[in-house]
Order: sequence, then C-alpha cells, then structure tokens
Amino acid sequence: MNADNRPASTTDAAPDARRPAPAPAPPPPLILASGSPRRHELLGRLGLPFVILPSDILETLPPGAIPAQAAAALALAKARAVAAGQPGRTVIGADTIVALDGTPPRILGKPRDDDDATAMLRALRGRWHSVSTGIAIVRDHHAWHDVLTARVRMADFSDADIAAYVASGEQRDKAGSYAIQGLGGRLVAEVAGSELVVVGLPLRRLAELLRESGVALPVAPEDLADRWTL
Repeated sequence: MNADNRPASTTDAAPDARRPAPAPAPPPPLILASGSPRRHELLGRLGLPFVILPSDILETLPPGAIPAQAAAALALAKARAVAAGQPGRTVIGADTIVALDGTPPRILGKPRDDDDATAMLRALRGRWHSVSTGIAIVRDHHAWHDVLTARVRMADFSDADIAAYVASGEQRDKAGSYAIQGLGGRLVAEVAGSELVVVGLPLRRLAELLRESGVALPVAPEDLADRWTL
C-alpha cells in the first residue's frame, strides 16, 4: 500500500522477471545485384525477402572468351562489386551469355539496335546454340558460385517472323536478341537442359548455393520448378 493507503499501481510494480526476451531481429534481406525483371520474378519464388541493387560494372569480354567461363566470372564480379559496399549482407549476382558454336564460339550479346537484332536472329535460325548462366553468392570475403549451360535449337522461322518479333521490342535488352519466356519462345524449337538457365537464373542451383552459404530456405531446392511457366 502507498502512504495514503491506496493500492500500488501497476507502474509501481517490479518488472516481471519471467517476461520472455524479445525475438531476435530477422536477418537482413538478400540483395540481388541485377536489374533484370525476369530475375526479380524468379528470385521471388524462393519466398525470401530481397532488395534490388544492380551492379554497375562494365560487362566487357576479352577476344576469344569462353562463354561459360565468362558468364561465371561476370556473375562473381557483379556480386563482389555490390557486396563491397554492403558488409555482412548476402549478395546474389548472375550473368547470361548466348553463343553460337564455332572456334572460337561467337558470343551474341545484347543487340545494339533493331538491325543488329535482326542479324543475330538470322544467324540463330534453324541452329543449335549454347546459353550459359553464371550465378554467384558473396558475403564479405566468402563466395559460392557455379555456372550452368543449356543448349537451344531455334526453329526455321521466316524473315517475316523475325521482323514481327523485332517490331515487338522484346529483344532490345536480351542476350542473343530473344526472350524464351516471352514472345521469343515461339522462335525456339527445343531446349536441352534447364529452361531457367536460358531465362537467366537457374533457381534450383541458386537455392542449393544459398543453403550452402547458410541461408535458411522455406522451400527445398528439389521442390522448385525448373521452368518459367508454373
């Protein structure tokens, strides 16, 4: 009781020693070092929070570069460039390279303009080519990375088909001048390997690397669909 015989208020009471400790703060979200909308959508399938912080490194390739090695190196360079300014954060980088067979392989980057896209699609028409996607996870000085390659056979489409596709504008920021997940899928006859390698983010392998890096996943990598359309 207080001096005036009033009951002690709850604010006068001693703190409850049995009160549970506050829950630990959740880990900071992943960082995706890519501005690609298709990679944003694919990463979202993992059910993990992430933020987008595109890398601004120059994507230059030396003459005679081997496509798979170049994709792996660029993915790692992108992740490292962003991770350098984000201590303790987990950063994901990716890079996709399309190449026609040859000695050396002919790497087909993003088209400079519509004429360049038309020339690329004519070169791809009716032929097999490779698509390599490198993926990298970087946290401080630690890195987990890999590269996967798929083979794609294009249909024997006509010049009119090429003109219609180029007019859509879909090809303008795509390596090889086509997007398999969009209208460009009509130009593809066959894929040997993972379709998501061609899209630009092989989700199962990425999930495996995230798990190896210590990131807790709400879904098992083997349960992830290995295709664009669910």
